[in-house]
Amino acid sequence: MRRRRSTVGETAAVLDAVHEIGEHLGDGLRGRGTPAATRRLRSLLHADTVVLADLEQPLAISGRVPDTDELSAVLARTFEHGATARHAGWTAVPLLVDGELTGALAATGAGESDLEAAGRLVTRCLDHSALRRARARIAQAELRTLRAQISPHFLHNALAVIAARIKADPPRARTLLNDFADYLRYSFSHQGDYATVAAELQATQTYLELQRARFDDRMEITVRMAPEILPVALPFLVVQPIVENAVRHGLEPRPGPGTVTVSGFGEGPLCVIVIEDDGVGMDPEQAQAVLAGAWQRPVTEEPGAGVGLANVDRRLRTVYGPEYGLVIETAPGLGTKVVIRVPRFMRGVRAAGGPRSSRAHPVGRTARGGQPPEPAAA
Repeated sequence: MRRRRSTVGETAAVLDAVHEIGEHLGDGLRGRGTPAATRRLRSLLHADTVVLADLEQPLAISGRVPDTDELSAVLARTFEHGATARHAGWTAVPLLVDGELTGALAATGAGESDLEAAGRLVTRCLDHSALRRARARIAQAELRTLRAQISPHFLHNALAVIAARIKADPPRARTLLNDFADYLRYSFSHQGDYATVAAELQATQTYLELQRARFDDRMEITVRMAPEILPVALPFLVVQPIVENAVRHGLEPRPGPGTVTVSGFGEGPLCVIVIEDDGVGMDPEQAQAVLAGAWQRPVTEEPGAGVGLANVDRRLRTVYGPEYGLVIETAPGLGTKVVIRVPRFMRGVRAAGGPRSSRAHPVGRTARGGQPPEPAAA
């Protein structure tokens, strides 16, 4: 027999329909796209009537208005046995999401095998939707955890530094107090799950200015960002926890001055941000344990120490996939380098408005001793 050839464009039309059904069911079975998904399923199946229902009631109907008793009867049989059921011209297939009965797809005028295939498609769409929502809940929970772990030690030190300068250097005290307010405003912001690189950088520079004052200006800050990555969206509070880790665990244990460098650039479709310090460093195996969340905190460490890196790494992998996340290069006595690589553009990753600030921090280089920053460097 000669193999049948599809009509020109037929395959593309089917694939487009499958894609649209997935999009419409992105909010779940009770989402606002369910009626549109039902209409698309009816067109795909060439059916007279198609119904999507949950365990309580029909949610969307496309086609002729069905007899309520007949539809209820076929849905009841499907829910009772968890299998394909037929009644009075109706066929219904169960929707099992993660092994749990969630609803049913019912139709008249459609072939049983076609309807079962459509049921598998709907099930996969609902499964993906549930997974996306679960990932979003996890990311939000981890962000709340990170906010709760903002170091009380740092807050106390920042206020102590400001208080010490009120009499000796009132203008500097006012500036630091504004920085402190900006830092808290951004850290506890509820503007969304994502922020631009520019907003993250501004919050990071505010944090570093407060720390530099605590170090009596012995800490040098170098910031270099290519302008093209400044609008790139990142998960909220990604850069600052890594910089905090560099200061607390890299520079604080080291005697004498130290340097923190934050740089960023585009690498093809990627945005690359590098945070580097010349502090005490750590054993590479310890760094891997920190990322895995398996590092055992010494009793002398403040609660929550080291958790920030693991939290950031998990959130990056949740948003972008397992191939992304943090890379740590370190060795005892040789400082630490943390590299972030994320896509410059990704569907669903959009930044909310940037943080309000009482004092803008230009993107450039802040030198030792409070000299003004240089212009941004590409």
